[in-house]
Amino acid sequence: MAPQDSDSSDEDTESFTTTDVLLGYASKEPTGDIISQLGGRPIWLDPSQPPSAALARCKICNDYMPLLLQLHGDLPEYFPGHERRLHMFGCKRRTCRRKEGSMRAIRSVRVTDTARSAKNKRAQKTSVHSQTPVAAPLQNLGSSIFGIAPPSAVSGQTNPFSSPTMSQNNNPFSSNPVSTSSGSSSNPSASINPVASDISKLPDNFAEKVRFSSPPITASTPKPPPEPWPSDISLAQPYPSYHLDADYETLDQVSEQPIPSATMMDLDEPNGASSNSAKEDTDTFESTIDKTFQRFADRLAQNPLQVLRYEFRGFPLLYSKTDPVGILVAPHQHHFAGHDNTGGNNKIATAHRTGSAAIGLPPCQNCGAGRVFEMQLTPQAIMELEVNEVGLEGMEWGNVILGVCSADCGGGEAGAVGYVEEWVGVQWEERDRP
Repeated sequence: MAPQDSDSSDEDTESFTTTDVLLGYASKEPTGDIISQLGGRPIWLDPSQPPSAALARCKICNDYMPLLLQLHGDLPEYFPGHERRLHMFGCKRRTCRRKEGSMRAIRSVRVTDTARSAKNKRAQKTSVHSQTPVAAPLQNLGSSIFGIAPPSAVSGQTNPFSSPTMSQNNNPFSSNPVSTSSGSSSNPSASINPVASDISKLPDNFAEKVRFSSPPITASTPKPPPEPWPSDISLAQPYPSYHLDADYETLDQVSEQPIPSATMMDLDEPNGASSNSAKEDTDTFESTIDKTFQRFADRLAQNPLQVLRYEFRGFPLLYSKTDPVGILVAPHQHHFAGHDNTGGNNKIATAHRTGSAAIGLPPCQNCGAGRVFEMQLTPQAIMELEVNEVGLEGMEWGNVILGVCSADCGGGEAGAVGYVEEWVGVQWEERDRP
């Protein structure tokens, strides 16, 4: 190879970077993934055991909502033996837009007998270790709270959108199942020492502390029976269906662009006045820039056809930091490298975790575990879904974030499919944006 070719290759290698974010692209041609799709009708893990149709109803108008996205979500290195799918729905009614409950998501999961047996053995082992005197949990309290080893780094060279036959090397996830059991209760009549009596009343592990500080869960309230799915003619008109292709995000090394100078705006004024006016104009211009939105727009512009961004336990690309979702999530970005607002190389840095994976989302309503980010829809998805729509009264969101249970709970007994509604955060389009 000629020396100049080698130099050129080095320059090309340094001109871009690849992140851990997997981008999804809509395609009318088959992509090898027979499960993941944009639009269309949902295909359940077990068609004979669909979820309650009530989960696909808009919480505002109570109509059935069309499917926006179906994603094959098996993560064998995080949740071995778990079959996972994600479904997201959105209401078409204009009167329901910008209201909580007009977009909903379902996570379906089926756990194999082998995985369930291994989990039960771990639970039994933990239960045996928990049969200790009252003082022992207090000595191990630090390890019970902080002793969970951090998850391993994401391998980054796999496709979570692949079909089951292709998904054995998905992004590596290390689940941290925590099995807790309360210690044996003490006999009040045998307690003579008041100090010992007080110690026996203390919570014996971290889970007990959480239970004491949390409102009680009323298990006596039965769940409503599942609502059967109606015929297709009774459902909302589906959006066009697309296959999904995936590739890791590649970004150019873009330097920070200087803010345009305003020194040529007031040519007729004296030099001093022109200089002062230019400085004021520049200061005003800088103060009105929404840096979060600008970073969002610049990032998407490098791969403009992306319809979704996927990074389990990562950090979403925010559309705004001042709306309810941004206010909830943005304060937790310090746990992730490459998501500060300092500019420079941080604009393209991968969002690997430097601490907790928590991003401020409400806990799982099914098991109480924390929720983590898994994926987000981008505005290009609107362009694809509404390609046949007439008029300008389409969807008005700029970003849709999906947070899921970090423990992947919900698997039914004996290999049955379980369904859990997950958290959806919608960042609505700001109407005064250019």
